[in-house]
Parts: sequence; C-alpha cells; structure tokens
Amino acid sequence: MGISIGLVGLGSFGSAFAPLFKNHPLVDRIGLCDREPTLVAKFANDPFYANKLHPRDCHDSLDAICRADFDALVIITQPWLHAPQCIQAMESGKHVYSAVPVISIPDDEEILGWCDKLVAAVKRTGRHYMLGETTYYHPQSMFCRRKAREGAFGDFVYAEGEYMHDVDSGCNLRRVQQSRTSSSSGKEWLRVQDAYRARGVKGGPMHYPTHSVSGPVCVMNAHAVRVNAHGYANRTGDPFFADSAFSNEAALFKMSNGAAVRILESREMPGVAGQDSETFRVFGTRGSFSENRWFTIRRPDPKAVDMDHLPTPECATLKPAEMFDPLPLDVQNGFKQALHRGKDPRELLSIDFTPQGHGGSHPYLVHEFVDAVAHSRTPAINVWEAVRYMAMGVAAHQSALRDGDTVNVPDWGDAPCKE
Repeated sequence: MGISIGLVGLGSFGSAFAPLFKNHPLVDRIGLCDREPTLVAKFANDPFYANKLHPRDCHDSLDAICRADFDALVIITQPWLHAPQCIQAMESGKHVYSAVPVISIPDDEEILGWCDKLVAAVKRTGRHYMLGETTYYHPQSMFCRRKAREGAFGDFVYAEGEYMHDVDSGCNLRRVQQSRTSSSSGKEWLRVQDAYRARGVKGGPMHYPTHSVSGPVCVMNAHAVRVNAHGYANRTGDPFFADSAFSNEAALFKMSNGAAVRILESREMPGVAGQDSETFRVFGTRGSFSENRWFTIRRPDPKAVDMDHLPTPECATLKPAEMFDPLPLDVQNGFKQALHRGKDPRELLSIDFTPQGHGGSHPYLVHEFVDAVAHSRTPAINVWEAVRYMAMGVAAHQSALRDGDTVNVPDWGDAPCKE
C-alpha cells in the first residue's frame, strides 16, 4: 500500500518535480493544487498522470487540498508563503515538503519567529517537515557525508560555502522576479512588500542561505554558534536592490565542533570562486574535499616520526557518478519512465539512470521525502536541520547590518532520536 501526495504549486519549479513524485513506486495517488486554473488543467489533461490522478483531486486553493485526505503535501509556492502554508498543512494532518528557503521575508525577527512556529508545529502535530534543499543531495555532499561517517576527515578545521548568483547571470533574477510577481500570489506579495518598505526593513542575500550553508553543515554534522559578517551595498541605484540592505554578504562562523566556516552569498558579482557557482569545500586534519578532489594524508605516530619515511599527501579527482549514493532499482526505473516519457519500457532497460535537476538532486529529494512518509521516519532535511540553515543567514545579516559585530546564532537542537 503506497501513499498519497498533493502537489501544491505547479509553476516552473513545481513542474520539474511533479513527474518524479507521480512516478515514485511508493506513491499510489496524487492531487494537484494551484490558484491558476490553467496550470492545474495542464497536468490534469496530461495522460501521463491519469493512472494516479482523479478529477476530484484537483484543487484551486490550499484550504481545499488541506481538507482532502492526502498523506502529504509538497509545497512549491511563492517563497514568502512557505512557512505559513507548511504549518497549515501540518495542522490539517499532512506531512509536508517545502521548497527553499524556509520563508523569504526581510524581517530577521519575523523569520526566526516562523522558525519557532515550524518546530513547534512539528512537535505538536507529529507530522514530518522536510526542506527541499538541493545542495544536500549534490554528489559532492553525498561523498563527503560518507567520508565523514568513516572518520576520514579527522578533525574538521575549516569549510567554505558559496552561492554566487549574479542578478544578470544565466538564470536572470530580474526575469524570475517578473515571473513571480505576475501571478495572483505575486501581486499579493507586492502589497506585503510595501508594508516592509514603509517600516524601512531591508533584506539581503543571506536571507536565502540554504545553498551555501547546507554542504558544510550536513557534512560536519555541526551547527553555527556565532558569526561576524560584512556586506556590500549596491552603488548604482539598481531598482532590483532597492529593498536590499546589501547585494553581497560574506560571513565567518564559529561552529559547534570548533571549525570555522566562511559563507558567501552574492547577487552583484559575476563569476565563481571555484569551479561552480553553488558549491562548498571542507578541510580536516587528515582529509579534505575541494573542487571534486579528495585529499588525504596518513599521519605518522607523532611520538615515533621516521624522518626517512615521511608521509606524502594523496589526491584523487572524482566524477559525479563516483560520488552519488545509489537509489533503489525500482525507484530508478520509475524515475527513468518519468524522465523519458514516450519511450517503450524495453527501450528504457538500455538507458542508464542519470540523476537530473540542480546537480542531480531532484530524484534524491523526492525519494527521501516519499520514503520517509511511507516508513514513518524523520526525513534527512528535517525541521531542525532546516531552521539551522535559516538561522545562519539571519544572524549573518544582523552582523552585517552592525558592521561585523559578533552575533550569536540561535539553535533549536537536534532532531529527536527514535528508539
């Protein structure tokens, strides 16, 4: 017996996930929800969804789909709506998957308030919350987590994470903004934004920290304790940055394991710091990972160093295929059918499954959430992990507003262990 999932938000990003959720072998039934009727009709009329979608499971509001009897909801809506919609879904008895970030609003204290409310809702309702952070399931993250479990890093010393997304890069943020504000929810956001503007509240790129902080945090299994940060404010009068205190922010965190972590969030800075615009590096006393390379050194016994046979560092360059964790075969086959619609099933047997979407993360995000709901277990990117990401960004923004003053990073603890 599989589970039932309602898909809330069928825009460009939701559309990328819909076929994967529908074709997961543990999903028996799906529902659709969007305020734009044409988007619901697009999927409802697609024969690909017919075997798991009934017309009664098509909805035009979150209220309506929350009243339906789904096990879980996937919330891929406007970023400023994520937290309140997820809480409403959990209050209605649904497990919930949220697109990133936890919430996107400019008020630091309000963001932390929503983090409080999310953790409280999970505890109160007993429902699972999972954040759909793509970096967590990049192949580099999977490889580094395996090495960390082996103890191959030794003691963690330093890490870096960055999300370099210039406003006029390939995925042009001006177009993204224009697209979002053209919908019904987007027009509502413009009115909400006016209220923040009237109060003089300005945000910054650290309010979307998940892509940059997730790698170091999930690999080291540590949380931030305090931070010093600085920002660069746009100097050209670009209207895109009118509601942002900074267009670029950089932060240095002290972590709970004693390591230091540098995080960069930039929106007015073309180029990349390493090989990729969305990446991380982790350095330990015995092993380090940077730019798809794994560095190791076998330390001698410090009390018996042989000067004639000193160790030499080793370096291995890795390909993504070598770093991915395996997915169950039936899940791979279900996703292959979703990604190669129209192909004969016998044809699919000769096609290798290649993870796609944001570094190959999409299939892993879908499988983790579906499997967690189906087996009643806490998902990997649970609410305690998610609010740690968000709190790092909020504290960094607060420090930058104070010209680099030290700011303590709030923490809600670890996910409870189940016997």
